[in-house]
Amino acid sequence: MVSMYDHSSNKLRTNGRLCMAAIDAIDRNILRLLRLNARLSNARLAEEVGLSPSACLRRIRLLEEAGVIRGYTALVDSGSSEDTIAVIINITLERQTEEHLDRFEAAVRKHPEIRECFLMTGGSDYLLRVEVGGAGEFEKIHKEILSTLPGVLRIHSSFSIRNVLATRIKGQR
Repeated sequence: MVSMYDHSSNKLRTNGRLCMAAIDAIDRNILRLLRLNARLSNARLAEEVGLSPSACLRRIRLLEEAGVIRGYTALVDSGSSEDTIAVIINITLERQTEEHLDRFEAAVRKHPEIRECFLMTGGSDYLLRVEVGGAGEFEKIHKEILSTLPGVLRIHSSFSIRNVLATRIKGQR
């Protein structure tokens, strides 16, 4: 592999591709601060990392172009109160063929009650997240949705106590 610094774009390139090795301590600090609050103004972010606003904005754009920053998102309150419980569900399928995975994923997409669905490695095939008001509501979801999903061999559910990261105080680090 041939590495070279592209002075015209301030990017480290390896065989024409952006190289993650170009990320330094300032970039890592920018990423850390954006993870905590992606709505920080560029001026405030620049001040926090010790750069001029233009240098900070240039680094952010380079991180975006390199695919390190893939996008920005909003954490939306689902209207749920503190009484809402997140349930993490591990699903094991009977078979892990492409056809079985596709059928399962298509079925999951039809149920808005399932907030997240991740294809996993390890002990289970999928990890799902639902939010419920209590055990009775989860029983209904288990009976009417989870147990009817195609190809399900095993369902293992865990009720959360508290989402530690969702309770960040504004400006807290």
